[in-house]
Amino acid sequence: MFGRYFYHSIFRKSILSFGTLFNNIVIKRQGNSGTLESVRVPIKYGPTQKFLAIIAAEPESARANTQMTLPRMSFEIKGLQYDASRKLPPTTLARIMPEDNESNPGKQFSQFLPVPYNLNVELGIITKTQDDGLQILEQILPNFHPSINVSIQVIEETGEERDIAVVLNSIDYSDNYEAEISERRTILWTLSFTVKTYLFGPVEVQKDIRKAINNYRTDIKVRTPELRYTAEVESTDEPPVPRDEINPDTDGWTVRETYEDVFSDDSQFFGLD
Repeated sequence: MFGRYFYHSIFRKSILSFGTLFNNIVIKRQGNSGTLESVRVPIKYGPTQKFLAIIAAEPESARANTQMTLPRMSFEIKGLQYDASRKLPPTTLARIMPEDNESNPGKQFSQFLPVPYNLNVELGIITKTQDDGLQILEQILPNFHPSINVSIQVIEETGEERDIAVVLNSIDYSDNYEAEISERRTILWTLSFTVKTYLFGPVEVQKDIRKAINNYRTDIKVRTPELRYTAEVESTDEPPVPRDEINPDTDGWTVRETYEDVFSDDSQFFGLD
């Protein structure tokens, strides 16, 4: 059952979309000349404790000019759970016609409905002053009620897009300043989020029906087919295009219907002549 390779990068797309929400945060400080200076807050994926350890480490003389600056933000995945409240029928197939159908005319995709999963994501805001942290929070919190939707393309082959809800769950605050007055102060705001994403299985490629045959019989148990109806797509171009290569949007085509008396040679019995 397992072993067929497919990878849609949905977790990666979901976490990148989450980080994109916070990549334009700017704070303002009053400079020495009395003017306001704008500082863009950088954000990076990784554990918050890693950045706290870098900040707490005593820099060497060679690193004194490259010490990490504050404020900054970091985010990371903390867990993953199945969401039964958003469960969809697991055996239902969704069929999609591609927008660009020129390369493979008549192609359509089929895929089982997705499985809902929740990503637990934690956002850390590290600052050295209270005002910096409050400026960042006031630019984030008004956008969550308590959720915000982000649209991402989950399947590239089919162009499938989904609105992913990002829900704000909790906010924690800590001030770990316990050292000497000359030591650097670090204030940490921790925001916990749930990213309601979906996981999709493999994509099946199908073609539309170009030829159909229907057999008629008066007794389904004991009699063989008596009348056969055939409908087939044919090209009207010169030279004719092969049936399976006809593009219904650009090529000329028609449907040829035929009736055949397969029970006897007397076609007049069914009025076929």
